[in-house]
Amino acid sequence: MSLADELEKLNRLLQSGAISDEEYQEAKKSLIQKQEVSGPPQPAGQPVVNASLNVNQWCMFIHLSQLLGFIFLVAGLVVPIILWQIKKNESPLIDRHGRIVTNWIITELILGFVFFLLSFIIIGIPLLIALSIAGIAFSIIGGIRANNGEVWVYPFSFKFFPTD
Repeated sequence: MSLADELEKLNRLLQSGAISDEEYQEAKKSLIQKQEVSGPPQPAGQPVVNASLNVNQWCMFIHLSQLLGFIFLVAGLVVPIILWQIKKNESPLIDRHGRIVTNWIITELILGFVFFLLSFIIIGIPLLIALSIAGIAFSIIGGIRANNGEVWVYPFSFKFFPTD
């Protein structure tokens, strides 16, 4: 049910005397706050119109925190997942970005292991370099798009967690 429908329903309850004016104001305030925090569901690649700046920034942090792996190896794997788990109940948008990043992290680990094994027959070395470049580029692109309120699913990523 949309926000307008909910507000109309509340107005009818107020007019019929089923709820008091105080109850009406409290319910209206609650509905509006809930709408501002979560925003409407948006398809992939579309800007999120009603998402607060704070939600977009958390989504950006989840993407960019993968870059910590170039400073502290394990941090790039663990920090994005921890951020997602802490904030996922606050917004469906944060949950969606967390799933996208976690899918990429798992994909990157699997491909990294396979490419490492292939490096013994030389072909794995350029593949490992390409995977590192893709990891950096995807994190930055995802972070920028998240800050703009867009959802960007990383290409070539296996879908362990549904993102739609």
